[in-house]
Amino acid sequence: MTEIKKLLLLPHIKVQNANALSSPFTIGFPAMTAWLGAARALQRKLNQQKMEDIKFNSVAVISHHFDLQTHKGVGDYVHSIIGTGNPLEKDGKRSAFIEDARCHLDVSILIEFSGIDKDDEEILLETVEHIMNTQLKIAGGDILKFKSPECLRVEDGNNKDLAILNRKLMPGYTLIERRELIVDAMQQGQDAIDAILDYLKITHHCEQDENENITWTSHRKTTGWIVPIATGFHGITELGVAKNQRDSNTPHRFAESVVTLGEFVMPYRIKSLDDMLWHYHTDLDNNLYLCRQNNQI
Repeated sequence: MTEIKKLLLLPHIKVQNANALSSPFTIGFPAMTAWLGAARALQRKLNQQKMEDIKFNSVAVISHHFDLQTHKGVGDYVHSIIGTGNPLEKDGKRSAFIEDARCHLDVSILIEFSGIDKDDEEILLETVEHIMNTQLKIAGGDILKFKSPECLRVEDGNNKDLAILNRKLMPGYTLIERRELIVDAMQQGQDAIDAILDYLKITHHCEQDENENITWTSHRKTTGWIVPIATGFHGITELGVAKNQRDSNTPHRFAESVVTLGEFVMPYRIKSLDDMLWHYHTDLDNNLYLCRQNNQI
């Protein structure tokens, strides 16, 4: 028996000043925890508005445009973060604070949901549109505008349904996990950080022919648009209670970011809907709180 997935599409959301510091090690596209967190926040707001049964099961994010707020001047070796125009001190100097990396985005979010019937989908769309206009932030950024949400159905194994969905997502790039690249490198004895850098670096090579003509070539270790991504957290202390913690009813622990490799691919290359959907996954034995794909490579 084939499964029919019910999907909520939030198309072409323009987000301003989203958090681009996805982990202590990476800057760029917001972390997967930010996208699943936005979907979770939207679900909780719906649950508070007499839609207690709706549940968001998994999420996909498709990037249509990405503008990282950095600048590289003439003669500069690295890019610098473009700061915000904060008020100056009395002496005319800028106040002492750490500037956050920001980015402007045009993204579509695809959410697999359950818990409501088709008759209630129109109410769902109206409520979602109201929440996005008034109450929701995405990755810490402000929503400037978006196209009207819509509900879709995709049957597993139905290429026609998937093709219709993909046309709605193009042009764009969906983010998938490529953790297997790190696993393979570590099984060969390589350190995790070294493995990530090995896949991200660009190697330049030159060759000289008999006529002393020099040809330069550049290549990376593997094909595809490979990027570092933050996919969750690793607990580094025991569960307990911390002084002045925000939620006194939930155990607290310190954690560090989990960083791996991902790849941006065009949706038409996706052969199964689960290849681009992500969900929460908890591995308490290893103190891991992760975002994982429904279909792991």
